[in-house]
Amino acid sequence: MDDSRNSEVKAVLFDIDGTLVDSNYLHIDAWDRAFAAVGHPVDLWRIHRAIGMDSGMLLDRLLGDDAEALGEDAKAGHSTFYSGSTDRLRAIGGSRELLAELNRRGLRVVLATSAPEDELRILLEVLGADDSVQAVTSAGDVGTAKPDPDIIQTALDRAGVAPDEAVMVGDSVWDVEAANRAGVRSIGVLSGGFGREELLSTGASAVYDDVAALLRGIDKSLLGRPTTDDA
Repeated sequence: MDDSRNSEVKAVLFDIDGTLVDSNYLHIDAWDRAFAAVGHPVDLWRIHRAIGMDSGMLLDRLLGDDAEALGEDAKAGHSTFYSGSTDRLRAIGGSRELLAELNRRGLRVVLATSAPEDELRILLEVLGADDSVQAVTSAGDVGTAKPDPDIIQTALDRAGVAPDEAVMVGDSVWDVEAANRAGVRSIGVLSGGFGREELLSTGASAVYDDVAALLRGIDKSLLGRPTTDDA
C-alpha cells in the first residue's frame, strides 16, 4: 500500500478476545462445560467456530431448536465457568507494545469489543495498557454483537473518524465481516485459531501470526505511517 493511503489511517480498532488477550480457548472450555450442564453437549470444534460472534447467534447456531429453552441457562453457565478460569488469562505477546507504539505514532486506539462489563474489566486488567487506549466499547453499547457492524460503528464514533480512516485488527472471521459491513479495512491475526485463508477470503487486507508479528512489520502494514517526531 502506498504512503498516501497509509497517511489516511487515524484510528485502529482492536478486538480483545483472541487478539490482545489469550482467552478464546478458555471461552471454548466454558461453553463446553455449560452446554454439558444443560444436557446438550456440543463438539468442541463447533464451539470454536462460533467464538467471537454475538452470544445469541452462537446459541442459535450451537443449540438449534433447543436455543430458546436452554440458551439462558447455558449463557449463565458459561459466565460462571469462564469467571472461574480468568486467573489463567494472559496478554498475547506484543499486545502492550503494539498499542504503545500506535499511541506513540499519534493513532487513536479503540478497543472494539462487545464483552460484558464484568468480563471487560478483567480483560483490561490483564492487558494493562490503559495509557495507550483512547476509548473502549462493551456489550452495553449495542444490541447485537459481531458480525453485525454496530460495535464497529460505535468504535468509529468514539474515535471521531470515518470508516476509511480506520483499520480493524481481529482474530475471527466475525471481526472481519463486521469491519467489512461497516466499511472499515481489517487486519487478521491467527492467535484466535482461525485460518489465514479464511480470514483473507472473508475480506481481511492482510493476516499476521499475531500482534507481535504485526508490530515487527508495522511500517509495511496498513498501520504504517510516519511517527509524530518525523512527520
